[in-house]
Amino acid sequence: MHDPQFNTQNSVVDRLVASDSDLVTDTGILITGQNLVRGAVLGKITASGKLNLSLSAAADGSQTPYAILAADTDATAADNDSTPIYIAGSFNEDALTIGTAHTAASIKDGLRALDIFLRPADSV
Repeated sequence: MHDPQFNTQNSVVDRLVASDSDLVTDTGILITGQNLVRGAVLGKITASGKLNLSLSAAADGSQTPYAILAADTDATAADNDSTPIYIAGSFNEDALTIGTAHTAASIKDGLRALDIFLRPADSV
């Protein structure tokens, strides 16, 4: 008889996803010059359709939140054309990376129209 063997793995729970029952994923193109972490709120540049960290002061369309980054993505040297994104679902607002001059409150209604729902951390 052999002794049972167990493997352990460290896992990090980021609590980004509030409910996985309504998640919808897709891919997009993250524009060159960014290295973003999972949970970054992305906007879409109107002229190119490429994704960028959504900044309130942007004037290229990316000022309007469009999606949430699903995995850490490095596009420092070149566009990343297989960037995983969430285009619908429920998310912990405290786990998001939100661009300059945006707040969870300021983007909540716009995201709701896209079927992206923000939840306070205490309800996740």
